[in-house]
Amino acid sequence: MKHAILAVLVGLFSVTPVLAADIQVITSGAFAEALKALVPEYEKQSPNKVIISYGSSMGTAPDSIPSRLARDERFDVLILAAPALESFIKSGAVQPGSRVDLVASVIGAAVKAGAPKPDISTVPALKQALLNAKSVAYSASASGTYLSTELFPKLGIAEQMSKTAKKIYSERVGTVVARGDAELGFQQVSELIPISGIDFIGEIPPEVQQTVLFSAGITNNVANLNASRDLIAFLASPKAAPTIQKAGLKPVMPTLPW
Repeated sequence: MKHAILAVLVGLFSVTPVLAADIQVITSGAFAEALKALVPEYEKQSPNKVIISYGSSMGTAPDSIPSRLARDERFDVLILAAPALESFIKSGAVQPGSRVDLVASVIGAAVKAGAPKPDISTVPALKQALLNAKSVAYSASASGTYLSTELFPKLGIAEQMSKTAKKIYSERVGTVVARGDAELGFQQVSELIPISGIDFIGEIPPEVQQTVLFSAGITNNVANLNASRDLIAFLASPKAAPTIQKAGLKPVMPTLPW
């Protein structure tokens, strides 16, 4: 009996403790506000700690995700526009089979707080608003690439926009509009609405809208695979959906690939 009790006591005190992990995450701007709000929720239910960095999905700015990975900065999880994530999967920087689509994001427009709000509800109205604006700011990432390479040419105003429109690097478009450096600004809705000093006008018309999936992927040099999967599973879960919607995004809630 004594030996049995001793064995039970040894078993109780030799249980391996759950070790907490630091999860290094870098996110592009569209998911940034949602992630900042979701991390405290995740950390309440998990021993893991999430360390967030920020960078644009594409481009050559020093703080863009491609530039930071090219400098061999280490991250466990990337969250960015799905096409950009796919390029990292092809290059081997992100593990195949680790992509999880988190949200769908659309493009909107804003003006400085108190300024007249142009009508952008139809394609002709959007075109006229762009032509009337003395200065237009757009993102150096996914939404801005679409505007400058597809939308402006489609509207037949690429030449005019080359004189009045400016690509914004390493800064939110809304911040540029708020301080009066641009009359009209375009970016993912989730990147505009948190900015103070601007008035959100609305989304661009459905006929010319671009919906972009923003996805998470696990890097090939991940420090803790299970912790990274656990975080992504939370971000893709119904628990996260209300916070994601509040941030101006549409939850996808996919089936996890693992």
